Formats: sequence, C-alpha cells, structure tokens
Amino acid sequence: MKKIISFFLFSIIVLSIQAQQVQSPSEFLGYEIGTQFTRHADVLSYFNYVAEKSSMVTFSTYGKTNERRPLTYAVVSSVKNMQNIETIRTNNLKQIGITEGDANPEIAIVWLSYNVHGNEASSTEASMQTLYELITQKQAWLENTVVIIDPCLNPDGRDRYANWYNQVKATPYNSAQVAAEHNEPWPGGRPNHYLFDLNRDWAWASQVETQQRLKIYNQWMPHVHVDFHEQGINEPYYFAPAAEPFHEVITDWQRDFQTEIGKNHARYFDEKGWLFFTRERFDLLYPSYGDTYPTYVGAIGMTYEQAGHGSAGLGVDTDEGYELTLVDRVAHHTTTGLSTVEISSKNAKKLNSEFKKFFQTNLKYKSYILQGEDDKINALAALLDRHEIKYGFSNSGKATGYHYGTNKTGSTDMKNALVVSTNQPKGKMIQALFEPETKLSTPLTYDITAWNLPHAFGLETIASTTLVTSTPSKTVTKTNTIPNPNAAGYISKWNSMQDATFLAALLQEDIKVRFTEKPFAVSGQSFDRGSLVITKSDNRKNPKFNETVTKIANEHNRNLFVATTSFSDNGTDFGSPDIKMIHAPRIAVLRGKFTSSLNYGAIWHFFEQQLHYPITSVDTDYFKNIELTRFDVLVMPSGYYKGYLDESTLKKLQEWVSNGGTLIAIDDAVSAFVDKDGFGLKNNSEEEDEKEDKKDKNLLVPYNQRENESVKNYITGSIFKTKVDVSHPMAFGYADTYFTLKAGNSSYSFIENGYNVAYIEGDAERVSGFAGEEALKGLKNSLVFGEQKIGRGSAIYLVDDVLFRSFWENGKLFFVNSLFFVNNKVVVF
Repeated sequence: MKKIISFFLFSIIVLSIQAQQVQSPSEFLGYEIGTQFTRHADVLSYFNYVAEKSSMVTFSTYGKTNERRPLTYAVVSSVKNMQNIETIRTNNLKQIGITEGDANPEIAIVWLSYNVHGNEASSTEASMQTLYELITQKQAWLENTVVIIDPCLNPDGRDRYANWYNQVKATPYNSAQVAAEHNEPWPGGRPNHYLFDLNRDWAWASQVETQQRLKIYNQWMPHVHVDFHEQGINEPYYFAPAAEPFHEVITDWQRDFQTEIGKNHARYFDEKGWLFFTRERFDLLYPSYGDTYPTYVGAIGMTYEQAGHGSAGLGVDTDEGYELTLVDRVAHHTTTGLSTVEISSKNAKKLNSEFKKFFQTNLKYKSYILQGEDDKINALAALLDRHEIKYGFSNSGKATGYHYGTNKTGSTDMKNALVVSTNQPKGKMIQALFEPETKLSTPLTYDITAWNLPHAFGLETIASTTLVTSTPSKTVTKTNTIPNPNAAGYISKWNSMQDATFLAALLQEDIKVRFTEKPFAVSGQSFDRGSLVITKSDNRKNPKFNETVTKIANEHNRNLFVATTSFSDNGTDFGSPDIKMIHAPRIAVLRGKFTSSLNYGAIWHFFEQQLHYPITSVDTDYFKNIELTRFDVLVMPSGYYKGYLDESTLKKLQEWVSNGGTLIAIDDAVSAFVDKDGFGLKNNSEEEDEKEDKKDKNLLVPYNQRENESVKNYITGSIFKTKVDVSHPMAFGYADTYFTLKAGNSSYSFIENGYNVAYIEGDAERVSGFAGEEALKGLKNSLVFGEQKIGRGSAIYLVDDVLFRSFWENGKLFFVNSLFFVNNKVVVF
C-alpha cells in the first residue's frame, strides 16, 4: 500500500514539475496572446514544443493544404490515458459497431476545431491558450477525458488574413471601423486556397482539407465536437443550445445536453459580466457544417460564435460604443473551450452510453436503391467511401418504394443497382443525406433546405421501407483498348464528368475530336448525341495518333468503340456536318471585386482539380483594358455587375460575342444582362397592379411579423423539376427531365429568339426544400438554362449555379457542354 501511495505522490510531483516547465503561449512567442496575430507556422511550433515537453500531449500531422501548409491535431489527456490511448480509441469504435468487439468505455472524447474560416482568427490564438491551461491547471478533467485539438482547419485562409493584416495595420493599431486594417480586400481570408467555405464542405468533401480531416475524425468519432467561429463585431457571443430547425435524427439527449453545456458556459460568462445569446440564428439542419455533420454521427455538435471576424483586427470600435479587442475574443473562446471539456468530464459516463444508443437505428427507409450510369454510381460510391459508409450492389429483382423521379410510389430494376442501407452505424447520416425531403419546424434557416444525393448525382432512386440484400462490391472492369492502325476512328460515349475529363485530356494532347449532334450508328452500334468521334482523317498528321488516343482512354477507363469504317448505318457519316469539330477553347474566367469569391473559387477548382483544363483568370481591375480576342470563352461567375458593366463595356462584350465569342453567365451574373440590347433576357415580372397590391399589403405587416411574413418570397436552396430540350448541345448527355438546385428566387422569361434548354413550364414543381408561395408563383414559365445567339457567337445563361459547392454532380455537364459544344467557334475579328 505504501508503494502505491508513494507512486501516486511521485506521479503528481512529476506532472507538477512538467507543468511548471511548459511555457505559456505568451512566454514561448514573446508577446501576450491577443496582442498580435500569430503566423500558422509559429502556432505549430508552440504545439510541437508542448508535445515535446509534456507526456500528456501528442501532436501529429494528418495532411497538407493546397499551399503545402501542414494540417495537424493534438491529443491531450492524462498520462495514464495517453499510455492506453489506442485502446481508448478502439473501444469507442467498438461500442458503436464500427470496429468488431464489445466495449463499454467511460472516457469522454471531445474534439475542438479552430479557425475553419481563416479571417475568424481569434480561435487559433485560443487553441494555444486552451492547450496550455488544460495541462497546467485542468489536469483533473483529463483523468476521464481525451481532448483532440485541431488548432487551424484552414491554414491557407488564416495566413492570407494574418499576413494581410500584419502588412496594413497601423502601429499602434487603429480601432476606427473605417481604417484600412478593418476592411479586407477581395477575396478575404475566410475561404481556403480555392476560395471554398470549408464549413459547408464536411458532407461533400470536395476539398483536400476536408478529405484528410475526415480520415482522422472517423478514427476517433468524438462524443462532443465544437466548431469555433466569429460573427459581426456588434454581436457579443453565441453558444449552444442551437436554434430551430433541428433535424429529426437529433436525439432528445443531444438537444438536452446542448442546454447543459450552454448553462455551464453561462455561469462563467455571468461571473465575468460577458454578454451572450443562445437559441437564435444558428440551427442544426444543413448536414455539411462543422456542428451538424458531427451531430449526425452521434456527437454533441456545436458552433461557438465570437464577435469579431475579419473586420475586428487587434481592436475595433463597435456600434455599441466599446472597443472589442483580440485579447477579449481569445479569452471568450478559451473560456467556452475549457467549459466544454469540464462539463464533458463531469458527464463522461453518460456521454458514452447515449453515444452508443445513437447508433442503434431503426429508420423508416431501410434501403436506398440507385440506378444509373456507372460513372455516376462510382462517383457517389467514392463519396460514401470518404465517409466510411457501407454499401453494396444488387444482382437482380425489383425494388418498390418512394420513387425520386415521380415523388410517389414506384419501382426500379435492381440489376447492378447500388444499395445503401441504414442498418449500419452511420444509418442516421445516410438518412440525412439521402432522404427525399427534410422535415422543417421552421423555414427560417441559416442555409439550404434540400440536398439529397440521388438528385445531386442524377440517379434513378427508390427509397424502400424493406431492407434490400446486396453484395459488398461489384467487379470493376478496367478498359484496355488496343491501338488499331486500320481503324477509321474511335467513338466514346458522352454522359458524365469522366467523359469530360477524357475529352479535356485529348485536347491537351492536340488530338482532334468531333462530337455528334445527331444519334447515329456504325456497324450495328448506336451512339447518342454528344458522343465523341475521334477520326484518323482529322489526325493523319499525328504519327502516334492511335497509341495516344488509346493510352488516354485506358488511363481514364473509357471504353472506346473501334470503328473500322466511317460509313454509318443511318446516313450520319463521320464527315457529316452534324458531326462537328471541337475547337479547343481559350477560356477566360473573371475574378476580383464585383464577383462572388465562392463562385469564382468553385469554377477555378472545377477547371484545375476536376476537368484538368487550362484557364486564364482575369481580374476586374484590368478586365476592361484587355483584348478579348485572345479568348473564345468568357465565364462570368455569380456577382454584382450592375455597377461594373457600363455602357462601353457591354458594347465591347457584345461585339466580341458577335464575332464568335461565348459568354457564360452564372447565377447572379445573369441579372447583369436583363433588358440590355442584344442579350435577349428579361425578368419574369408581375403585372403592375399585382405588384402595387402586394406592396400595400407588406406596408401593413406588423414589425414583429415581418421576418416570418417575408419567407413567402424566399427559396432557401430547394430542388425543382425542369424540362430539358435534349436536342440542344448544352443538354447532350441528359434525359428530358433535370432536377435543379435553386438557391434563390431569381426568375427570367423564356428567351424569344434563342434556345430555352432547361426550363420550368407552367407552375413550378418543387421536389424538396422550402419555397415560399409567392416565390413559387414567380417561377411559373421561367428559364433555367438557355442560349441567346448574338451574331456568330452566343450568350449562355446558367440561372442556377451548377457548380454550387461542387456537390451538385449532375449539373456539371451543362457547364462542360457550354464550353465545348455550344457555339464551338474560334473568335475572328
């Protein structure tokens, strides 16, 4: 007994000595935390230093950003727990069925995520202080708790903001809101390298930061997850509990424990005299946030929002008459982080038991059965793999249930169908991602209200209340086309992004490619519109033509049809005017002030990381001075151009289009061409008497009802059914129905002297998500995608953003078709 007591006392002394030896962040960095913005590299230096000094901390790298900055995480707990950390981790996975075996752990796992938005920079400073206080002052909480700290989810964005701020700030800092240091230039530090909002990417995993983080997250599956943010300078501090709507998969325990956490925070804030608010603005619905995604896999997922953001700097004068300092912001985030660990430690046993219960699922829909092109099935399967969601394939039979295409009971053939069933640990996440329609307790939400993956990937889907059996995988056949020097050419299908990347690769290698505007057949094999035709005749000057084409096809797993003759079965021969040459377009993309940084970033990412085709980004600062004849295509991201496109610039654009250019306007950019001569675009407007009547009624709505009354005019990210003109080149690869994601209520009339390629005819058919009654009326007989011919060129209008957050996979081919098939000409002056 004496030996045990002596060992215990010795351990306490060792820990105390270690704690005394660890420098605080201020001591290590040489300045008080909150008096400067710390460079990301220096943050990592501090975490590495602590991990070397303390046996209570490990610090690891889980990946790199696009700009090669490390992505890291620390694991913090008692010495005893750290010695058994792998057992603690695997026991947690065992209790929820992810790893085989039985376990009933009582160690709480808390994950603290900092600085997902780069210019919300106080939280990374707080991460260092939180780490220090945990191991020097709060060791008792760590006896039954493991804390995981990701000090910066978005290093590229943080350094973009911190470096800019350090360059422009006054010394001493200037707290006036009008000072340069409180007004970030475009695009700001919020997004990552590709200007994506990483706090909307958890479910879609389009970005390298998310993809690498998910691997570690799935290895731990924490019980509590906090996403640290900042908001406007005049809002004090927000913490849990969250606002309505809550998704229906969220349990009573998850709701109730958020309240307990909030009350614990409130105790500290009240002691300090700090203001806060709860249960407003920040809901738990959209599944791709840093609070909802963890919630849908069992955690208590929360957002904490500190006043500040990119306009706060080291100190800023608020509208309420006080100065908000970075020192204050760091203190608040440090307090809630520590308070979260404290309340979790006090409830460690309950956290584990309720976490285990969450994964015992019995949901309405037992299986989702998806049919479609292999490329689309494989793309969805790749996303499921990132989330470690299990799936299988069916060999035969019919599935009956809710049919996504008709919004009623229907059936589908199950041969080679992808089957995703909810009788697995992540069944509730599957429901959130696949369900036909998400239930809303209120339409007043912080984000979109529809996102289901069957429509996003363009797959025929049945939601079945019966569990469908499937095998774990199907055989994937790798193509191996052999060069045939006697071939008249090669033909490849066209209906997926994988086909698009194949075309881009061919053009990059100077292979001449055609596409067909008519269905045709060769040697008994039928080919639909858009099929790629690669002829020996067009490439006769290329001595390695056959080898190059087949090599690229095999690399992209494209199954080429080897045509031994260019003489077709139905009259559309290889030399037909309806089999048109694709001229590799020279593409410019507008960026900078007046453009949406998010939409520009999505376009940039699309070309570089998905299509792999070169573009030239042109800034709005000098766009008006460039020679547009250098380009065949100009892409205008969503933006606010009315103050930018003056009469002379519009005239310049119109002249360039008339001479063969292709102008592609996306989302809000479309509005810049309404009622402009030659562009053929008009708003879908109401009669004047109807407008006046609505205006008069709105004037009489009481102050406290205005927000709720206004929702009748909103569309908050909803899915609509549209008709498609499949004969138009922009629609090649599509069926006559397309499900579009509308993020707003913009509505344009049908183009009178052009082509309405995708459109809503008659009353709008909402499939999923919220749309107010007045907004629905406004969509009657409206354009979705269209082409206006202008001289030799075209203006293409993509009213709905097909690249939105890079997850609406089924819309991307409309954009690719607009680049390569529509008005495929070289600009000539």
